[in-house]
This record gives sequence, structure tokens and C-alpha cells, in this order.
Amino acid sequence: MKIIAILFFVLSGTWCAAQKLTAERTFVSFFSKASIEDIKGENTKAMSIFNSETMDIVFSIPIKEFEFDKALMKEHFNEKYLESEKFPKATFAGKVSGFSIETNGDQNVTAKGKMTIHGVAREIEVPGVIMMEGGRLIVKAVFKIKLADYKVKIPQLLWKNIAEEVEVKIDFVYKNP
Repeated sequence: MKIIAILFFVLSGTWCAAQKLTAERTFVSFFSKASIEDIKGENTKAMSIFNSETMDIVFSIPIKEFEFDKALMKEHFNEKYLESEKFPKATFAGKVSGFSIETNGDQNVTAKGKMTIHGVAREIEVPGVIMMEGGRLIVKAVFKIKLADYKVKIPQLLWKNIAEEVEVKIDFVYKNP
């Protein structure tokens, strides 16, 4: 009887753990289209966990890991705008709706939760797509962020260089445990 109880706990623990998927590959980018200069930053160092049972999703993006075409853009981004020494990461914690692990193909979903950027937390709703491909779960989303909502200040001299709203893209690939 003890062997059955031990086996039950081992198997149930394995089953529960299988619900939490860890991102094996992450890609986050943002694009700022302004009249004088477009700015694009890319980051492959984010971390994320998706629980396919509870539909909880969390991710953390290290701000200093964004890469730019020009070194000066990265310096200004970290020192003047996002103040990455003071606010080293952006985070999101929320729930996904519209997804079923049993359904094949692309599924249009919505994630609702709290996005924290530059020390400011705001409730947001993000449309996205989740798909299964080659035994992996892929999450993609495109959404806009208003810099003023997160108290990111644009100096008056640079208002033509930096858009007030930036487009953010995420592309996370989760592995099965």
C-alpha cells in the first residue's frame, strides 16, 4: 500500500510540474516611429513561465539587455529614459483567456494583467496568438505602450526623435518539461 501511495505522489507531482512551461527562447522588441528617427530595440534575455492549467503567465525583461543599431541609443535608453540602474527590469504577470491545450492550430488569446515598466505598474490587456509547433508552445503578441503611462519622460528637445507610443512585440517559445 505504501508503494502505491508513493507512486501516486510521484506521478501527481510530475503531472503538476508538467503544467508549468518555461520559455526556452524569448524575443522582445520595441519600435518607436518618429518624424526624425526610428528607434528599434531587441532583447533575447527575457524569462517567462506559462502555467497551462491555471493560464497564469509571467515574464521579466532585463532592460539593459536591449540591443540597438547605435551604441548611443542604448546609452540614452538606459541612462536617460528607462533609468535601468534604478529600474532594472520590466515585468508582466497575468492570466491568458481563450486558450485550450487540447486544441490544435493557432488560437487567438488575450492576456490580462499587470505590466510594470520604469517602476510604474498598470493593468493592461494584450491580444495574442498561441500555437503548438513541433511539441513546443509558441506565444506571440503585438501591443502598444504609451511612454507617459509609465512616467518615461521625453525631453522637449527630442519630441521629434522619440514617439510617445511604442509598439512592443513578444515571441516566446516554451518547452515541455
